[in-house]
Amino acid sequence: MAGKLIRRFVSALAMTIMAAPVAAQQWVVGAGWSDYSYARADDSIIGTFEYHAAPFYVGANAEAGWALSGEVTGAGDGFVGGGAYLTYDLGPAWFLEASVMPGAFFEKPPVNDLGSTFEIRSLLGLGYRFGNGSALSLAVSHKSNASTSNFNPGANSIFLRWHWGCRAVRRRAGLISPSTLGTSDGKQ
Repeated sequence: MAGKLIRRFVSALAMTIMAAPVAAQQWVVGAGWSDYSYARADDSIIGTFEYHAAPFYVGANAEAGWALSGEVTGAGDGFVGGGAYLTYDLGPAWFLEASVMPGAFFEKPPVNDLGSTFEIRSLLGLGYRFGNGSALSLAVSHKSNASTSNFNPGANSIFLRWHWGCRAVRRRAGLISPSTLGTSDGKQ
């Protein structure tokens, strides 16, 4: 069942990526460590892949949009989710990133059970933009079922994340002008 859901998520992600304008997308890949709060759990490495759609809000210092995420741990656990992301500029190169993504969690070893399939992943990170439009961030995330189950140990992860393909990142880095985006203020 978990494999079927993950295949459907990957198929939906691929169709979404192919349907959206290339310049409006951002991809994020990351690797790190996942620490389960349950003492007997199998902590392990974790990898993540995210797709950020074109922002539905672009302001002077912030942008927000919809995103999809997939994660896999070295123990074989998986998470797929979707929700909102926010990026806030701290200056020309530094930024904060945050996201909240409800989704489904599938544990491979039973000791990594988080209490339910439904989990909410929240993330907060600090990043740096490079002149070529890509960015690197350090982020922490937490998965929890928000006490919708009697058992809610949660899991915390730390990631080093690579971002690329985002026109807002390229715009803020001075590589493209807002007029290239279609309007003078960068809104779509």
